[in-house]
Amino acid sequence: MRFRSAAYTPLMLMAQTCALLGFACYAVVLTVLQEEWHLSNLQSGLIASAFFFGYMLAVPLATALTDRVDARKVYLIGGLSATFGLLGMGVFANNFWTALVFMAINGAGLAGTYMPGLKILSDRIQSGELTRHIAFYTAFFGIGTGFSYLCSGWILEALGWRYVFGLIALGPFTAFLIVWLFIAPLQHDKWQGPIRIRLHDLFPVNKWKLVLQDKKASGFIFGYTAHTLELFASRSWIVAFFAFCTITTGETFFLAATTLSGVINFFGVPASILGNEIALRVGRQKWVCIAMLTSAVMGIALASSTGQSWWLIVALAVGHAIFIMADSATLTAGLVISAQENMKGAAMGLHSLMGFGGGLLGPAIFGFVLDISGSRSSQVAWIWAYAAIVIWGVLFVMYERRNGWMRKART
Repeated sequence: MRFRSAAYTPLMLMAQTCALLGFACYAVVLTVLQEEWHLSNLQSGLIASAFFFGYMLAVPLATALTDRVDARKVYLIGGLSATFGLLGMGVFANNFWTALVFMAINGAGLAGTYMPGLKILSDRIQSGELTRHIAFYTAFFGIGTGFSYLCSGWILEALGWRYVFGLIALGPFTAFLIVWLFIAPLQHDKWQGPIRIRLHDLFPVNKWKLVLQDKKASGFIFGYTAHTLELFASRSWIVAFFAFCTITTGETFFLAATTLSGVINFFGVPASILGNEIALRVGRQKWVCIAMLTSAVMGIALASSTGQSWWLIVALAVGHAIFIMADSATLTAGLVISAQENMKGAAMGLHSLMGFGGGLLGPAIFGFVLDISGSRSSQVAWIWAYAAIVIWGVLFVMYERRNGWMRKART
């Protein structure tokens, strides 16, 4: 059974939610594996970063293929890869090195679903405001990751960490089934016959140079990089941060740390959608700068709140999550609209590659700063760790204001 184009957006939103269920598995079990495998904070952060490393390795191929074949085919391979990576973590991973491998495979699977899923929509939606479809698609990243925290936490509590990965593997496999069964192939696929991908197809450096020469488009790409560094570092360590707050205050939160992290992630969904609507009125560049500066302030305030009442910690965590995500859809929609039509696929590939490069660095930077400034038992160390990830957004705003990015035409 295949649906008409009007149903593609809700179907792809469902698929993306399922594909992202494996996103927070490791964040939920991080402290458990630290004890069981005797990991340092840096090693713990590197395992989280391996997910984004796998994404970065695979995304050039995935996005290059979407310029040559129907993105639906790429999505199906990505869904199976993510399923295999999660099953590997649940069944075979037993130390730092094996976890690196399977987390990288899981990340490569996400590379085959996230941007190709967006390409599935952009290739099939012929009417209406495309940026609103993009806004919903990017906002549902928060739905998927929110459910990932919730489901992973419940499974961990009931069955243990290996079952977290094993059962959550059903998520990307369900995404595979949704796209395979319900999304119709393009009537005229862009390439029939054998697929030959050369090195410059995977890394179209010449096209990327042209994309970066467009200062307006490149601003959205660099902004997305700073955005994802902060976002994914925060999401990788938020459960551990809540656990530290509980120990420091001696006061139990009204929800388990994993459940609370999932609920907080859901606030990012309306924040991203409403942020895009605000950006359409005040200007995308201006809104990105406002959101990034506010997010930096909220991040430092959150890190400084340890030892305070749980309601204040939760309020600041919600505020931080809202402003991290407030510019997410705006950055991606701005890039899609700004990029030249004949280089849109390459621009989206570079956008995703650099963005998740920020995701690769963020968790490792956070863990490294924790190690060198006092480890997880020190409040000051948490402040320095949060400062190390929010500073990039501030530096981006300072640079782009001098570069004149905010003065470029609003779209």
